[in-house]
Amino acid sequence: MARVFKLGDGVSTDAIIPGRYNVTTDRDTLRRGCLVEARPDFGQNVQPGDVIVAGRNFGCGSSREHAPLAIKENGVAAVVAASFARIFYRNAVNIGLPVIRCDALHDFVEDGDDAEVDVARARVTVRGREFQGEAPSGVALRIIEAGSLIGMIREGGWAAVEEVSHVS
Repeated sequence: MARVFKLGDGVSTDAIIPGRYNVTTDRDTLRRGCLVEARPDFGQNVQPGDVIVAGRNFGCGSSREHAPLAIKENGVAAVVAASFARIFYRNAVNIGLPVIRCDALHDFVEDGDDAEVDVARARVTVRGREFQGEAPSGVALRIIEAGSLIGMIREGGWAAVEEVSHVS
């Protein structure tokens, strides 16, 4: 079971990882910086497989590839939000961080709840109640399943490059 870390609406990339941590790609630094100001207990308590559940417009603000990287480096299995800022969503997909849109979950879930997440089917079960979200589709889901855009291209070669180049 995954544990839920509940966040609110409008969580910006600055809140996900403050600017002072954006000068490196060192994994330990990214892990430590993730939600350090917005949710100081996150780094000490998150375990591989845990889930972030957020409200609307998750990942708003500046385009920081470090934001989804920091979340992924903490072993988070998925981010489930009512909605995502488009640039965060694309960055998350491209680095292989599973993202699910699910409007109804945020109001139901409590911080610390146990959850089961099926990314491919966009289903989240909490306290016996199943929520159907919207999973990334097509190429985006294949990128996540490959672990990243680079992973997909490594696996699929030129055919993967052609597939990705036809996506808007």
